[in-house]
Amino acid sequence: METAEFIRVLDQEGRSLAVAASEAGPDATVPTCPGWQVRDLLRHTGTVHRWAASFVAEGRTAPHAGGGLPDLDGDELLDWFRTGHRRLVDTLAAAPADVECWHFLPAPSPLAFWARRQAHETAVHRVDAEAARGTAVGRSVGESAVTFSPAFAADGIDELLRAFHTRPRSKVRTEVPRVLRVRATDTDDAVWTVRLSARPPVTERGGEGDADCEVAGPAAQLYLSLWNRLPYPAVSGDAALAELWRERSAVT
Repeated sequence: METAEFIRVLDQEGRSLAVAASEAGPDATVPTCPGWQVRDLLRHTGTVHRWAASFVAEGRTAPHAGGGLPDLDGDELLDWFRTGHRRLVDTLAAAPADVECWHFLPAPSPLAFWARRQAHETAVHRVDAEAARGTAVGRSVGESAVTFSPAFAADGIDELLRAFHTRPRSKVRTEVPRVLRVRATDTDDAVWTVRLSARPPVTERGGEGDADCEVAGPAAQLYLSLWNRLPYPAVSGDAALAELWRERSAVT
């Protein structure tokens, strides 16, 4: 996917998140994020949006912690979220392709990184807002359907497996080497082989060789299941490996 397409998805997902959050109300629990209410979801995602925009807008070349969570609630919090989301979208859309700034995962450019990362960040949290509203995740409901294109979902799987979980902080490890395969059944060439050991996972595209466990299904369902928002569509082989992912893959 091109950077412009990620920005378009970010724009739509943020607006849909705000609609779902408004209809759910700030007190609604977020079943996909235990312990959170909608206000927590808005504060978190809105803070991330401002944090991300600051690197691109200000050309920051070193990490910084950001400004912290706002002491806002109700309509003020929702307006604050919408303002920050709009600022992020506009910042990314206006940034030169060669902008130099800090980023934390491999990418063709800093701009490509931030557009992709924030599109997926916002998409997953839009699912959380829909869950708080009572929309069944994985089923289309009105204009705020909980659905993603296979291409976008497959890209999100790729980011998770080949970027986030190659970092030293990944906790998805096994004492004895094992192989987990992830297969999107509705997208060409969307197969990943995840080699687990006592070190961080090593993931490659493709399905060569044997696997101890395979999780498979439509890309959108796999995307959300690997982000722990849905059950796995289908598991074959040693299901304990799929549960290991469920238990240890949370990204912080």
